[in-house]
Amino acid sequence: MARTVARLIVDALSDLGVRQVFGVVGDALNPLTDAIRTTEDLEWVGCRHEEAAAFAASAQSQLSGTLGVCMGTVGPGSVHLLNGLYDAAKSHTPVLAIAGQVPLAELGSDYFQEVDNDSLFDDVAVFRATITSPDQLPQMLETAVRAALGRKGVAVLTVPGDLGDMEVTADRPARFSLRAPVSRPEESAVRSAAELLARSERVTLLVGQGARAAREDVLALADRLAAPMVLTLKAKAGFEGDTNPFQVGQTGLIGNPAAASALDDADTLLLLGTDFPYRDWYPEGRTVIQVDTEATHIGRRVPVDMGLVGDTGATVRDLLDHLPVVPEGAEGTRDRSHLEKARARFDRWRAGQARLADPSHDKGITGRIRSVLDNRAHDIRPEALAAAVDRIAADDAVFTSDTGMATVWLSRFVEMRGERRLIGSYNLGSMANAMPHALGAQGLDRERQVVAFCGDGGLSMLLGDLMTLKTYRLPVKLVVFDNRRLGMVKLEQEQAGLPEFGTELDNPDFAAVAEAMGITGIRVTDPADVESAVRRAFRSPGPVLLDVLTNPEEIAVPAKPTVEQGWGFAVAKVKEIVRSHGDKGED
Repeated sequence: MARTVARLIVDALSDLGVRQVFGVVGDALNPLTDAIRTTEDLEWVGCRHEEAAAFAASAQSQLSGTLGVCMGTVGPGSVHLLNGLYDAAKSHTPVLAIAGQVPLAELGSDYFQEVDNDSLFDDVAVFRATITSPDQLPQMLETAVRAALGRKGVAVLTVPGDLGDMEVTADRPARFSLRAPVSRPEESAVRSAAELLARSERVTLLVGQGARAAREDVLALADRLAAPMVLTLKAKAGFEGDTNPFQVGQTGLIGNPAAASALDDADTLLLLGTDFPYRDWYPEGRTVIQVDTEATHIGRRVPVDMGLVGDTGATVRDLLDHLPVVPEGAEGTRDRSHLEKARARFDRWRAGQARLADPSHDKGITGRIRSVLDNRAHDIRPEALAAAVDRIAADDAVFTSDTGMATVWLSRFVEMRGERRLIGSYNLGSMANAMPHALGAQGLDRERQVVAFCGDGGLSMLLGDLMTLKTYRLPVKLVVFDNRRLGMVKLEQEQAGLPEFGTELDNPDFAAVAEAMGITGIRVTDPADVESAVRRAFRSPGPVLLDVLTNPEEIAVPAKPTVEQGWGFAVAKVKEIVRSHGDKGED
């Protein structure tokens, strides 16, 4: 007996190794969700919002390197998928979205809830199509999945509501055979790049997530070149920790002075597996070599002298084959002072950050003086909270973070040592991603520790999916930086010389909200209680929400603060003080 469209799709997903499908049920999806219900090794995770479902699928794909799957029913259900799918698209990770549609006979009639899905998903998807006949399967499904996996993007397959129960006439198992190719640049290009590197006196590496699978080769290259290694945020997982004596942290607004100076002091920059987008942070007038799998990425951020298109690991190994090996102490040994200077500056910066994160910081003379200016209410320093989580979390924990100040504190105070992983909306920059990303991550492995760094604005935006954590017993630990602000927006306004406006949040007691939902809630208001509260949260079974009231006036100084930023901040503070004294007039 031939299978139905729904049964064929669900069987194919199971055969692919997909173990969970995220979505919200609806009439157009009923044949598909019923097929999932009767499939032993495939779990339906019913979310409270389709956006959360798409974020969860994106996280699973990023962590596993395989296909993530989400579903949205006809019309609004599919529209709600969009933001999470953009997160997957911008993260270059394969996700299949199955979207419901009105019955075939009603297509094009402006039927109730009808939306043109092929147009709706045109910008976000590498493949999108509507099944209009069972005879298009399994080939159309195969094409969609191959596009998602092969092009590392989003594929959207739309299934009209009356088509799921129709039988496939030419039924056969779906075939998805795909092996990722390993590409490498021409040998002549590698030889030229190696000669250029060998002549350079001060090389700095800018390393991104694309180099993660080639960690040992990249470390060997850094050693050969005596090069400090600046990391992008997404390269923290894989390149941080004591086993990497070359890394000097990150550049950009969330970076540090050591990384900024390592770039500025170099005569040659070697970009490995990164498309770091912030042009203002690249120094001018340097020789630049870039290695990337995508030819379109070469030179689109900074002018490049030599572009090598190929797999990072294979290309780095080829470079090592062409770079001279000089025994230590022999004539021609590479000068290591550039590396040593960058590492020394990085160590000094980290020591200063550790002092800020010390729970007793505000009790010292410097801390007391600072508190008069920026923490009169004696709220908890977010640095102290992040550092406590870093100390207590497992060395194989998965971290997620909301876009904004939560990411700043994670980037500076949580080290991705051991087997730790990190997921965030670091390309799209969406709010509200940390909790649904954690939902997907925990679904992959219910025994592995998953920690979400949540902003209070981000958490409240998709608050309903706390219930999904509770319903499916997903033991995510939610750490809420509750500063009653949209903190990054506040900082942006103040740096521009504007008084804070529209950023204040009238928050509930998030711990009490969690308790009302059947989730363990812990609220922390005293700096002295942070360490014990984090330990209690991580020891408690099931999902836990740790609501920590942090200082809303805390700022993160950029790696290279400008006079204009400082002046703007001072002007903004004066305006805020005037307003706080009742002046509501124009500034």
